[in-house]
Amino acid sequence: MVSALSGEQYFQAIAPPVVQTSNFAFPNLTAFREAFSDELHSHVYSRGNNPTVEILRRKLAALEGTEDALVFSSGAGAIAAAVIGNVKAGDHVVCQQNPYSWTSALLRKFLSRFGVEHTFVDGSSIANIEAALRPNTRVLFLESPNTMTYDCQDLAACAVLAKSRGVVTMIDNSYCSPIYQNPAAFGIDIVLHSGTKYLNGHSDVVVGVLCGSSEMVKKIFESELMTLGGILGPHDAALV
Repeated sequence: MVSALSGEQYFQAIAPPVVQTSNFAFPNLTAFREAFSDELHSHVYSRGNNPTVEILRRKLAALEGTEDALVFSSGAGAIAAAVIGNVKAGDHVVCQQNPYSWTSALLRKFLSRFGVEHTFVDGSSIANIEAALRPNTRVLFLESPNTMTYDCQDLAACAVLAKSRGVVTMIDNSYCSPIYQNPAAFGIDIVLHSGTKYLNGHSDVVVGVLCGSSEMVKKIFESELMTLGGILGPHDAALV
């Protein structure tokens, strides 16, 4: 069991309570303003942060060995937020070939409409990845092992190469889960999951996970999560 929060914070209960509320009360305006200035770590409105959801976020970050984590209403939502949060018109993404179908659709059908280019590459060779990088490459998207073909990439080598070029690395770690692989330990910037698969594992929740540094999580929280609103509810969080 990963204990990422003191039991005292939820009355020593092994199973944390489901805090089913849309918003939160404050004793005075000063307290509200203080909380509102940091919605990622305060409880103001459940679209931003909910106590039950926050417990899940902290446990997931502990499992992946990252500073923080976010959860979304689906794995596709987490992947989209991660990529969109790190590109703009005119940028380029390098992606492992034959990725999860909705990762492919995000690059081919959605981001291409907004001037973001992409290249699919056989990432089993670091030379192939290096050859695909351009001056405007901003994201290297990995999937190791690949969901469909089980191809693997050298995560440590990818991280070193990407950092030398100012490229953000991210990986779909759904297949391994944190039990068998912690990509952050190899230097990968963002670790993503369709938690619907192994993290949940009992076929009653659709959930996406994004783990990374405090700085990266804060950036994506304040823009992609809060603006697009693809949040996870407290009941689903408790089931995970």
